[in-house]
Amino acid sequence: MKLIFVYNADSGLFNTVSDIAHKVLSPKTYSCNLCALTHGHFKIKQEWVEFLEQIDTELEFLHRDEFLKKYHQDNAELPAIFIEVNNELSPWLDQASINQIQTLDDLKAAIMARKQ
Repeated sequence: MKLIFVYNADSGLFNTVSDIAHKVLSPKTYSCNLCALTHGHFKIKQEWVEFLEQIDTELEFLHRDEFLKKYHQDNAELPAIFIEVNNELSPWLDQASINQIQTLDDLKAAIMARKQ
């Protein structure tokens, strides 16, 4: 079993800088709530790192372009968290669920509730 976290942002330096600027200048229109919840302006939140270290499951983190290239899920609504079991990918937390989450604590609780 593997949890796959997919950000609604593309990889690369230019995209990272653009995302930082967007989060700072216009946070209400930023398109990746998963990023907003788990990262500050410049780096991953330590509280999130500590939470991830406690999850007894393989984890993978991908940007939108990396996810499309690897899993060919062109119609996936992002951000999202998927579960992969026996090479089958299924939604774990979909875009609508993630976009409703307001705090990192709520995200952690949603992940743990699904894991039980």
